[in-house]
Amino acid sequence: MSDDSLRDRIDTSKPHSARFWNYFVGGKDNYEVDREIGDQIKSIFPGLVDVAVTSRRFLGRAVAYLAREQGVRQFLDVGTGLPTADNTHEVAQRVAPDARIVYVDNDPIVLAHANALLTSTPEGRTAYLDADLYDPEAVLKAASSTLDLSRPVGLMILNTLGHVAEYERARALVRQLMAGLPAGSHLVISDSTATSEGMIAASEAYNASGAVPYYVRRVDEIAGFFDGLELVEPGVVRVSEWRPEGDAGDAGGGSGAAVDAYCGVGRKP
Repeated sequence: MSDDSLRDRIDTSKPHSARFWNYFVGGKDNYEVDREIGDQIKSIFPGLVDVAVTSRRFLGRAVAYLAREQGVRQFLDVGTGLPTADNTHEVAQRVAPDARIVYVDNDPIVLAHANALLTSTPEGRTAYLDADLYDPEAVLKAASSTLDLSRPVGLMILNTLGHVAEYERARALVRQLMAGLPAGSHLVISDSTATSEGMIAASEAYNASGAVPYYVRRVDEIAGFFDGLELVEPGVVRVSEWRPEGDAGDAGGGSGAAVDAYCGVGRKP
């Protein structure tokens, strides 16, 4: 894709979820429109900053757990978002230099920064797919060029499923992706949740901004994504409470803060 056609796909007139999240975790890949809605939401619900930061730390701990304790050497990160510090490949390859990682997003702003995700150890490999969560078969087929789908894969879907308005459709997409992965694969999910009035108000303000909507869900709905899988302890919990004590080689330990975001890791039997 040419730089001109890529720029044509980037809309800077409306807030954008990847840029908005990037602003909240202290990144620089955002525009004034993203910072404006970010500041508005901070005034409504300052706790969303903690959600962004602790969700990122959960990513690091979960990837390190899979690489170190479960021997996972392949990761499929769907809904990648903008690269920041301690991306999936950086955490995984610190533990296992031969790890392979495929990032998936269909967002032009993420595609524009994809080269930052393509660094790798000499022993490992990273790839970026301009592909869509709504087409799981195409995602799996393209990922198979880099990953051996006969061996366990860590499927990461972080802060992404909230963009799927219909809950049952979101569950179906997760099932389809997991169906294409072998036994011993793991599903890692985190999403913001409707667990406080502040988070609900923040979600409503964000959705009213013209950005692609993000729907916060109940905790039992997050748990429903893991149906048929073996939940790893401590189960479905706040992102700050998932194994926060380890050094994990991750983006930092969990704080135990009562944030409005839940997560889980499940193993395919």
